[in-house]
Amino acid sequence: MKIALLGMSQSGKSTLLSAISGKTPAITGQAEIHEQVVGVPDDRLDWLTQLYQPKKTVHATIECMDVPGLSFLDEHGRTNARRLLNEIRTVEMFVLVVRAFENASVAAYRQSVNPARDLQELKTEMLLTDLEMITTRIDRLQKQVNKPVKTQARDKQELELQLKLQDAIEADRPIRGVIENDLQMDLIRPLNFLTLKPLMAVVNVSEGQWSKPIDLENGAKDMQVIQLSAAIEAELAQLDPISRGDFMKDLGLEEPASKRFIQSCYRTLGLISFLTVGKDEVRAWPIEKGTSALDAAGKIHSDIKRGFIRAETMSYTDLTELGDEKAVKAAGKMRLEGKQYVVQDGDIINFRFNV
Repeated sequence: MKIALLGMSQSGKSTLLSAISGKTPAITGQAEIHEQVVGVPDDRLDWLTQLYQPKKTVHATIECMDVPGLSFLDEHGRTNARRLLNEIRTVEMFVLVVRAFENASVAAYRQSVNPARDLQELKTEMLLTDLEMITTRIDRLQKQVNKPVKTQARDKQELELQLKLQDAIEADRPIRGVIENDLQMDLIRPLNFLTLKPLMAVVNVSEGQWSKPIDLENGAKDMQVIQLSAAIEAELAQLDPISRGDFMKDLGLEEPASKRFIQSCYRTLGLISFLTVGKDEVRAWPIEKGTSALDAAGKIHSDIKRGFIRAETMSYTDLTELGDEKAVKAAGKMRLEGKQYVVQDGDIINFRFNV
């Protein structure tokens, strides 16, 4: 799972990445994309680790890409921004980071702090980047749809769809709101349109502002918004657990906002976790919501999927309420599920298989 952090120059993306990864951002002097693998916080794993005492505990992870600050103030900036946007087309999700903090020592984009404006500009430029690709694709398809080749029928279907996408973007509508079925998705999936991907917004505020909602006008509709102070979160990430708890208490925070941020990314991606437990390992496995037991088995190993017999399943809630597996079985809460069972978030599964 890859997400990209996008924002204007000095919006605080690198500080946010430092906060969620606990690592100081690399300073290379070059405008390049930096990546960090970030564990998904999951309190359930902490409890299960106490119960099973495994040799290791493995969290689900998200790969975060920090894209250099974008600028659309001149042609050079726009060209560089388009290049960067095209480089990250394969990510699964975009997080738009906008600045809402005042700091005289940090130059503001367009000489003013305006998160609503910056958010709208980012979304508009993503639309325009997609429009360039669509226009190129339409020109190519119009030249080949009348040629008697094996792909002629598919080319005609795609051309019809690309023209609809062009109309949508020219009306400021993202592609994800146009696609209606799997066939249409299959036609355009290889193109990795930016506005086909889910979005989330992060409003980077000053210390003490996190409880005061920032007005993003209509730019954040149909989008999850997290408000946090990246600078404070980065400072928290560098503290030991006791000092972190004391600092958060002084700030009036119940938990790091960076934890909410990562969990929100997970939800925006439409992901849940099923869990496996034992003396060797306690682990969270990320899957798309709606995944069958058979496909979840394949997430662990193809042999388990191939030789699938049953999924021995209990819920995390039942286990915590009853105390241990023996009590879960005695209460009749341990279930044997088949291939088509739809895995639920927090299911603890032991796959029975034979190959």
